[in-house]
Amino acid sequence: MASKSCTNLSEMVPDGILEISPTTTGLPRVIKAPGIVSNFDGYSSTDGDSDAMSSGFCERKILVANMLPIQAKKDPQTGKWCFSQDEDSILLQMKDGFSSDTEILYVGSLKVEIDASEQEEVAQKLLEEFNCVPTFLPHDLQKKFYLGFCKQQLWPLFHYMLPMCPDHGDRFDRSLWQAYVSANKIFADKVMEIISPEDDYVWVHDYHLMVLPTFLRKRFYRVKLGFFLHSPFPSSEIYRTLPVRDEILRGLLNCDLIGFHTFDYARHFLSCCSRMLGLDYESKRGHIGLDYFGRTVYIKILPVGVHMGRLESVLNFPSTFTKMREIQEHFKGKKLILGVDDMDIFKGISLKFLALEQLFLQNSEIRGKVVLVQIVNPARGSGKDVLEAKKETYLTAKRINEVYGSDNYEPIILIDRHVPRYEKSAYYALAECCIVNAVRDGMNLVPYKYIVCRQGTPKMDEAMGLAEDTARKSMLVVSEFIGCSPSLSGAIRVNPWDIDAVADALSLALTMSDSEKQLRHEKHYKYVKSHDVAYWARSFTQDLERSCRDHYNKRCWGIGLGLGFRVVSLSPGFRKLVTDYIVSPYKRTKRRAIFLDYDGTLIPETSISKKPSPEVYAVLNALSSDPKNTVFIVSGRGRGPLSDWLAPCEWVGIAAEHGYFIRWKKTDDWETSSLTSDLDWKNTVEPIMSLYKEATDGSTIEYKESALVWHHQDADPDFGSCQAKELLDHLESVLANEPVIVSRGQHIVEVKPQGVSKGVAAEKVLSRIINSDDPPDFVMCAGDDRSDEDMFEGILSTISSSSLQTMPEIFACTVGRKPSKAKYFLDDVGDVIKILQGLANSSCPKSRSPSLAQIAFESTFL
Repeated sequence: MASKSCTNLSEMVPDGILEISPTTTGLPRVIKAPGIVSNFDGYSSTDGDSDAMSSGFCERKILVANMLPIQAKKDPQTGKWCFSQDEDSILLQMKDGFSSDTEILYVGSLKVEIDASEQEEVAQKLLEEFNCVPTFLPHDLQKKFYLGFCKQQLWPLFHYMLPMCPDHGDRFDRSLWQAYVSANKIFADKVMEIISPEDDYVWVHDYHLMVLPTFLRKRFYRVKLGFFLHSPFPSSEIYRTLPVRDEILRGLLNCDLIGFHTFDYARHFLSCCSRMLGLDYESKRGHIGLDYFGRTVYIKILPVGVHMGRLESVLNFPSTFTKMREIQEHFKGKKLILGVDDMDIFKGISLKFLALEQLFLQNSEIRGKVVLVQIVNPARGSGKDVLEAKKETYLTAKRINEVYGSDNYEPIILIDRHVPRYEKSAYYALAECCIVNAVRDGMNLVPYKYIVCRQGTPKMDEAMGLAEDTARKSMLVVSEFIGCSPSLSGAIRVNPWDIDAVADALSLALTMSDSEKQLRHEKHYKYVKSHDVAYWARSFTQDLERSCRDHYNKRCWGIGLGLGFRVVSLSPGFRKLVTDYIVSPYKRTKRRAIFLDYDGTLIPETSISKKPSPEVYAVLNALSSDPKNTVFIVSGRGRGPLSDWLAPCEWVGIAAEHGYFIRWKKTDDWETSSLTSDLDWKNTVEPIMSLYKEATDGSTIEYKESALVWHHQDADPDFGSCQAKELLDHLESVLANEPVIVSRGQHIVEVKPQGVSKGVAAEKVLSRIINSDDPPDFVMCAGDDRSDEDMFEGILSTISSSSLQTMPEIFACTVGRKPSKAKYFLDDVGDVIKILQGLANSSCPKSRSPSLAQIAFESTFL
């Protein structure tokens, strides 16, 4: 079922939201005093295609996330708000990856609700002291946006949970979606207030703000915009169930760079773009790029890291040393396994407990010697699923403790309270093994933190009485369904649903030799240290800068309504061909050549019937009946169908099968290319294509007289593309010594004779006209696909290499706004027909005799 898409952004936003006028003047870099704003006009509010010069300020990054890196509390005595930086926020830690002269602005919400009467004062204070720009969402909107759409619909879906019934997840609610769009627009408006679009880079974070890029791109066509998804991106089978799937995909594609933690997440996103939007990707010098209406949207794959300095500083706290001694004393003689997880249904806490129970069943001798300490962070969402997960966790822990515990021993210690950083660090530093058993998680930095804490610091070693050369050891058991798993090659990877396998992994981790533990730890620590959060931020921004390098080398147009908005980006000289512009040179010229593609140019690609309409017949006959004109249809289709479809057009020439067969008018015989007459290679190609046809459901073979084409447009997009690549490699290997070309086009693999193309066909016809006594002074060519690019190039090459005294007027025109070798474009088949009708109305149809060029051509072949 097609996605329901709104045609106007105002339809997506509740009453009142859009009545707030966006600020038309950017805020200054620093506001010196309340109420004083400098007259800084960093951008035009309406000209999306502005080429304004850089304002000359130092480099600035605008980081946008759901929550600001700020902690807030109200002083009970003064009633004033007090703010401090949240040192654990990744947004704050990212600054280490930027140069020292980079100015950073943060846009996001506070974790507390601020009364409307205090918002202006708070906003001023946050901007002056912390470079933060708060977005104050109304209470009801915040609830629907975050707790509603984000946590009850997007978050479960991105973690592969579908609402199959009301008891297992909430069904799609369009009012919550409208709240999500409204909130995204408020965030976007805040960015618009402070941005200098020619200078600043905007980096948006996570699934809360996936349509924000559409609002920014609609306002500033050339905004430098990156996005990083910190959660998983689900497979297309899951994602396609989302009713607003296209709107979110297009929102992300309005960025210049999109980041993912793992290749799996990126692959799923690319598959969704292919299946739902028909977009293909390619690797360009090691960088994955999607061509989206002339813009290249790049894909970045790099997991986030931890802040080494922050973790090491906590390890050096005296309170950390004290806690470590307490833990050592409390668990003396026991091996400590550690788990640190949020309380939600995807962290697999109860599965972890069941694996420990299985370990006790398989190894009765370790009972009383192993303790699992499970630290439970507060839930980030709310709802019955969280309550059910919490209930199951407690019941499972209680049952296992009753069966395997004793008066002075509990195998599972469940810590369900706020645990300060120093206490967590103490547990990390002392745990023999850390287990992360999530059934689905975007990244999860717990293993990285564990590795750093197990490495320790010189000050910690001194406080704990450890020698400086003490061997560092650690063991990790990690789920294969979390984002950090691919980067931890020394960890024991497990399927969290396989209780026996997890139990075996725990047993292996506890019994592995110290030398092996040391080697694995050293390998992990080297990676974690070199791929910290600063490396991640620096690498992403470097790629973002590279992705935006060509912004001002192209012209931009905005097209599409509502959340379907996108920017078409094309070369500066590329423009739409209008009738008045081409008719004038058409009228004053005396010898004209017109080359037209068939499918997608004269006949819509979506049309079931490929027979021309009455208006197409009329315009072709009017143009070809003018003795000043030579009109050719240049197509990849066979001569049989083309002859039938164009039978009413007596004077229209046809170049069939990319010019392998040429006929100047209906009564002429077909002439075959003299380049090759040996088609024995078809006996080799046909069985191979048939094999791939049988193996690929939905694929077909098109049999031409000079070529064979394998089509896979009706096959599964991913499988068809994979099979096309394999078929291409197979055929290139088999036909290496044959006089043929094996090429891959849009949903096809074609084998045809060498030297046969639309470009060669156009060159051949045009050369005959040039060599006649009446050379052309007007050439028009129109086509819509890759093969027509050869025709554009062939015509330009022939004209430029000729010895004509006067160069003809050339109108090479592609159908659709996309990168092309043509100088002009038309939007669709309807525009092509209108242009041709304009030319036909300026023609002088009359009875014709064979032209000199035709006679010359016939004499050459006969």
